[in-house]
Amino acid sequence: MVIIIVSLFLIKCVDIWIRKKEISGKEARKKQVIRMIETGDEAGAVGMVARLMALSARTAPKAKGMDTLVIVVVSGMDLSVLSREMRRIGEEMKNRIFVRDADNIDQCDVCLLVGMRKEPTAELDCGACGFPTCREMLCYEHLEIGKMQMKGPCCAIRSSDLGIAVGSAVKTASLHNVDNRVMYTAGVAALHLEQMRGCVLCYGIPLKASGKNIFFDRR
Repeated sequence: MVIIIVSLFLIKCVDIWIRKKEISGKEARKKQVIRMIETGDEAGAVGMVARLMALSARTAPKAKGMDTLVIVVVSGMDLSVLSREMRRIGEEMKNRIFVRDADNIDQCDVCLLVGMRKEPTAELDCGACGFPTCREMLCYEHLEIGKMQMKGPCCAIRSSDLGIAVGSAVKTASLHNVDNRVMYTAGVAALHLEQMRGCVLCYGIPLKASGKNIFFDRR
């Protein structure tokens, strides 16, 4: 009888302890949300939206249901590495657009990179890439990234998949009111830095939350 009473007492104590932990956990989460609101942690929210955009790109429709996408979220010091490479390319090619876009990369909170691997193709032998068959296109000696901006030739159908995925990603950014801009230049720099291994095409989507859209009034 004594053992039963002691067991019931211990169970009651454990139940009370668990309830207190749950309450303290809820209060801690509530305080964290309040701190984020008070400190204006928009950058943290933008990082979350970037991950949702990556999800949108991943689940976007693709030809024959075959996924060739590589998706990377760039943040912190890696943004500076990306912007420096964009400036280097711009100065080397005498293309001011790369330098202009690099300023936005320096200002943004995060940048989503969406790239496309060269294989597998859609295997349709459609000829849209300029070759009679997919096999002939793949056997063609691909251009060196140092000499050209991207690594052509590539499957035209897979390029369409990439465009659909990018559109799906920016739709998600728009739904969450995060300013963004699709940048071909950021994608080129990412390829040159080999941040998107195996990819032949890539686009960058820098994101920013601020009182004024940094992607307007650019020169």
